[in-house]
Amino acid sequence: MATPRLVAVVVTCNRLAQLKITLERLLSSAESDLSGLVVFDNASTDGTADWLSTQSDPRLHVIRSASNIGGAGGFEAAMREASARFDPDWLALMDDDARPDAGTLAAFANAPRAQYDAWVAAVRYPDGRVCDMNRPWINPFRSAGDLLRAMAKGRDGFHLSAADYAHTDHRVVDGGSFVGLFLSRAAIARAGFPDGSLFLYGDDVLYSLALSEAGGVIAFDPGLAFEHDCATLSASTSPVMSPLWKVYYYHRNQVMVYRRVAGPILFWPVMACRATAWVMRAKAYGAQRKTYLKVLRQAVRDGLGGCTNRPHESVLVLAGQ
Repeated sequence: MATPRLVAVVVTCNRLAQLKITLERLLSSAESDLSGLVVFDNASTDGTADWLSTQSDPRLHVIRSASNIGGAGGFEAAMREASARFDPDWLALMDDDARPDAGTLAAFANAPRAQYDAWVAAVRYPDGRVCDMNRPWINPFRSAGDLLRAMAKGRDGFHLSAADYAHTDHRVVDGGSFVGLFLSRAAIARAGFPDGSLFLYGDDVLYSLALSEAGGVIAFDPGLAFEHDCATLSASTSPVMSPLWKVYYYHRNQVMVYRRVAGPILFWPVMACRATAWVMRAKAYGAQRKTYLKVLRQAVRDGLGGCTNRPHESVLVLAGQ
C-alpha cells in the first residue's frame, strides 16, 4: 500500500504559546507521515508572525492575513493553498490549540483509508476527557427515532458518547468538527472548500452536510487520537456570548444549519422553538439586553436570507463595538 501524501492545516490567531506546541508536535512526525504543513495566521498581534518567520522546516508554509477573516475564512484559504501547493491525498485540519497525539499521523497513514471520503478523530482534553465541542454527530432529522432521541437527550441524543470513543470499530457519522478532520482528495472534489464567508461558527457543520449531500461518507475512528487544549474555553456555563459581535455569527449560522438539517417542512417549527429560546436568553445580558436583541434580529434575518456578505466591520458597529 502506497503511503498517502498527508498535509496538515492549522488556523491561528493570537495563541502563540499553543501554536508552538502544535507545530512542534506536527513537525516531529516523519516526512513519510506528514508531507507538508500550512499555517494560516489570522492577523495575529502577539508575535506569531515573527516567530513563524524563524521556523526553517521545509514542510512549513505560512499564510499571513492582513486582517482577521475568521476561522472559516482561514480554513478556506489554507485548504485552497495546501491543495494547490502540495497536491495532497489527504488534509488534516485543526485549530492552533489542537494537535494529534504521538503516533496518530502514522496510524492514519498505515491503515487503509480509501473506503471513506473523510475520517473524524477522537478528540479529548489534555486530561483525557472527551472534548464535547468536537464530538462527531448524527443528523437528528434523518429519522423519527433520531429526532425523538435528540429531543429527549439534547446534544447527547445526536453526538457520539464516551462509550463510542472506547470502542475500536469505525462508525459512519454525519459530521465532525474542524479539529481532527481528515479530508480526502475525493471529498474536496465532491464538496469543494468550506465557505469562508461564514466567518465563525458552524462552518464545519455546514461543510460536513455538504459532503454528505454530495455522496461522501464520513467515518469516526476512535484510534485517531487528538488533544484539544481548550478546557478553559469549554468550562464556561454562562449563556452570555462575549464579545457581543459573536452573537451575530453564531445565530446567523445556526439558522443556516437548521435549514440544512431539518428540511423545508420541519425547519419552521424548529426555528420557532429556537428563536423563542434565543429571545428569552436576552435577560442574561443585563445592560446589553437591547443590543443583544438588535444583533439577534439581524442575525436571524440574514440567516433566513442566506446573507453571508455582511462586512465584519458592520457587525462590530451593530454590536456597539
